[in-house]
Amino acid sequence: MISVADISKITLPSGDTYDIKDATARAISGGAIKIKGVTTTALTDESTTNPITIDGESYTAIANDAVFYNKKEFVFDGTKWHEFGDMSGLGSLAYKNSASFNNNQISGTVSKPTFTGAAITSTGKFTPAGSVSVSTDTTSNKTATVAPASSGTATYTPEGSVSAPTISVATAGSTVTIKNPTSKTVVTDMSVADTSSTTATGELVYCSVSNETLVLKKFVETTGDSITTSNVTVKTGDATYSATTPTFSGTGVRLVTGNIPVPATYSATFTGTEGSVSVSGTTSGEVSQPTFTPTDKTITVS
Repeated sequence: MISVADISKITLPSGDTYDIKDATARAISGGAIKIKGVTTTALTDESTTNPITIDGESYTAIANDAVFYNKKEFVFDGTKWHEFGDMSGLGSLAYKNSASFNNNQISGTVSKPTFTGAAITSTGKFTPAGSVSVSTDTTSNKTATVAPASSGTATYTPEGSVSAPTISVATAGSTVTIKNPTSKTVVTDMSVADTSSTTATGELVYCSVSNETLVLKKFVETTGDSITTSNVTVKTGDATYSATTPTFSGTGVRLVTGNIPVPATYSATFTGTEGSVSVSGTTSGEVSQPTFTPTDKTITVS
C-alpha cells in the first residue's frame, strides 16, 4: 500500500506560508453519480429526454443520475444525457471464467531412405618398369685458365668501396592538435539555506504567488566553456625517409682465358614397357535423414 501525504500549505524561500485550495475538489464535492436503474426510455448520447421511465414509473432525472438502457450507461448533467459505457459489443465469452481447447498439432516421423550404388569399372594404361641409359659427352671436357692482363680494357672489378647515400625526409610524421587549457572560475558546490526575507547573493528565485496562484519558474541555462584553450600541435607518428642510390668505386682488371678444366656433360634415357590397368567396384554411401516441419492448426475459441 502506498502512503499518500496531504499538502495544505507551501512555504516559499522568502519565508511566506500559503494555504492550498483545491478548486476541483470543491466543485465535485456537491454530489456524486447515483445509479437509478434500468430505463425503457430510448436514450442517445447528448439527448435531453426527461422525464424517463424506470421500472414502469415516470422519473424526472437530476444532475449526476445514471441509468442503463440497452446495455449502455448514461449519466445526466442536469440538461443532457452522456453515454459513458457500452457493453453491447461483448460476446458470450466475456461472461465466462475460463476457456480451453485441444492443440491438434500435426506430428510424426519420416523413415530413413536407403541408397543403392551401381558397379563401375575404370581402365587405363601405365608404364610399370624399364631401364635408364646414361651417355657422356667427352668432347666438352676442356680446360681453361683466367689471369689478369697487363694491359687493355678492364673486364672485371674485384673490389672497391660504396659511397654513403644521402638520406632526406620523404614525408613528415603525422600530427594532431590538442587544447592547452587555461583555468576559469566555475561553481564547485551547491547548498541549501534557511528561508529568509532577503535575497542572497547568487540566489535563484524560481517561484512566486499571485492571487492564490503558486507560480514555479523554469531554470534556463547559460552555456559556455568551463575553460579557455589554445591549440598545441603534437606529433603522433614517425616521418618516412628516402635515400639516394649509393655508387660503387673499384679497381678494374682485364681477364684472359687459359687452361681451366670444364666438366663433361651427361644425358639419361628411360625405356619402359606400357601396361594396362583395370579397376572395378560398387559405389557406397549414406543419405542423410530428411526433416519434417509440422504446420499448426488455427484454433478459434468462441
